[in-house]
Amino acid sequence: MNNFFKTIVGITLALLVVSCSKDDDKVEPLRDYAEQYAKDIVMIEEFLQTHYIEVINNPGAANDQEVTFIKIPDGGTQTPIWDSPDLVTNYTVSLHDITYKLYYLKLRGHVDRSVSSPEDIAKAPCNVDRVLSAYVGQYLYKATETIDGETVESLKLNEFEENLNPQSFLTLSSTIRGWGEIFPRFRSGTYVGNPDGTITYSDFGAGIMFIPSGLGYYANSAGSIPRYSNLIFAFKLYEIERVDNDGDGVFSYQEDLNNDGYVRVLSEGVTNIDDTDGDGVPDFLDVDDDGDLFMTKVEIKNPLTGIAYPYNEIPLCSDGKKKHLSANCH
Repeated sequence: MNNFFKTIVGITLALLVVSCSKDDDKVEPLRDYAEQYAKDIVMIEEFLQTHYIEVINNPGAANDQEVTFIKIPDGGTQTPIWDSPDLVTNYTVSLHDITYKLYYLKLRGHVDRSVSSPEDIAKAPCNVDRVLSAYVGQYLYKATETIDGETVESLKLNEFEENLNPQSFLTLSSTIRGWGEIFPRFRSGTYVGNPDGTITYSDFGAGIMFIPSGLGYYANSAGSIPRYSNLIFAFKLYEIERVDNDGDGVFSYQEDLNNDGYVRVLSEGVTNIDDTDGDGVPDFLDVDDDGDLFMTKVEIKNPLTGIAYPYNEIPLCSDGKKKHLSANCH
């Protein structure tokens, strides 16, 4: 009798476990990227059309370039972000077989590589560099509320993270895609240490990025951020740190051959301007950039000292290319 009872209990527990497992496995299927983006961009553009911003311009102070978003009331005369061409801009990013429109605001220190000074461009990170940045992160969502007895949907912001006194650098290639796209369009500033141990930052680049979910965390929830959230980051770019991703002695930003601020791994069959030897491995990940079977870090060494030349002093070959970018000389 005891054995029979134990058997019944065992079967019952097994059925409960299976039942619970089936319930746990009921996960929403991955949403279609194009369909989700169509919803995301409508929400982002609606926010830009219905809100204005107030920015604190207080150079040298901790609150310099702090931003507040304010909804324009019915009948309000404030200029929406959308109608401020000197402030808001966008560019496109190709990913997931669709084209994303990525909006951002230029508060200070914007870099346009076609017109900006060489000094400003030199202070801008590449999309795989590291950045020291203060930021406030919020996600955008629609909430249902009752106003004057009428149920309406309105756009809301929820802050999920604030880092006003950054202590460490973040690697752009390890963050969400939107960060790596926007930061190369701004420059870092200057800073001085104070007797009390604090640091005063000045003349830094500052902006706001509006990231559709496909360039953010998409179907992954991160901390308190819900899945499929559109993200808004107000940021200040204090400093950059250059990265040599392949350890070949040449910084990755120096392997950005068209100097657009971005190095990328592209799909097979797509021409990559940043891949000197056309082997499918872009220079910033290729230890032999010109495909001559001589490693880049060997080719850039001064034979008299055994120390790498400064990048601008790497000798040129007969074809006018730097030694490590030409298979004509070693």
